[in-house]
Amino acid sequence: MTISIAVTGKGGVGKTTIAALLVKTIHDKTGEIVLAVDADPNSNLHEALGVKAGKSIGDIREELLKLGEQIPPEQGKADYLEGLIEGATVEGEGFDLISMGRPEGPGCYCYVNHLLRKVLDKVSERYKFVVIDAEAGLEHFSRRTTRDVDILIVVSDPTARGFMTAKRVKELVSELNTKFGKMYMVVNRVPQSFADKVAEEAAKVGIECIALIPEDELVAEFDLAGKPLTSLPPDSKAYQAIQKIVEKLPLKEAEQTLWWQKI
Repeated sequence: MTISIAVTGKGGVGKTTIAALLVKTIHDKTGEIVLAVDADPNSNLHEALGVKAGKSIGDIREELLKLGEQIPPEQGKADYLEGLIEGATVEGEGFDLISMGRPEGPGCYCYVNHLLRKVLDKVSERYKFVVIDAEAGLEHFSRRTTRDVDILIVVSDPTARGFMTAKRVKELVSELNTKFGKMYMVVNRVPQSFADKVAEEAAKVGIECIALIPEDELVAEFDLAGKPLTSLPPDSKAYQAIQKIVEKLPLKEAEQTLWWQKI
């Protein structure tokens, strides 16, 4: 059974940081290899995880579209595509990474997209846990480009705009009948001096808030130096907060659902 966790929120709230630390923490706690999916066209999850970016699914889609009928019939398009995805999967310490890459360009992608979904579904079945760094903003909800997942984590910062975006995500998910097993909110970069006020405002959003992640100078230091966030030391406030979040997530109770990003 595959348990899928998607991390979303407005741009700049630190969702990629949280996604990367979730990947690390889930692996550390379970020993399982986690499939990390960078579903943001502005791909930078690989940097937070400390690996080089591989070929994206967007690149593979374009390649497959151009090849058309040139693929040897004895091989089959699905097998050929699975081989391309295997080759594009980047292996890291405790995780494998797939980058979805750019959206589709002009032309008809219906058949290729259908084939990609089937193959990605097959690939995901090999993993116990999938962590998706979703596209920033709300567009992927309104376009239905975020498929059903087991756990949705909506990330906000301690601002009125961040909370407003989180509330709109909740409303859009309800309107579009997008299915999530559980939905939680996390507020990132919270100054200790007004944590109580932030908690009070977060409660008004209508999504269960499971953590206020404190400001962490180590995260800023690592980001500035280009160091992978997965190498943060044990005394990192952000890392410690993510560990507590994972303990609260219903990982054992989550049911398998479709996780892949519509492409």
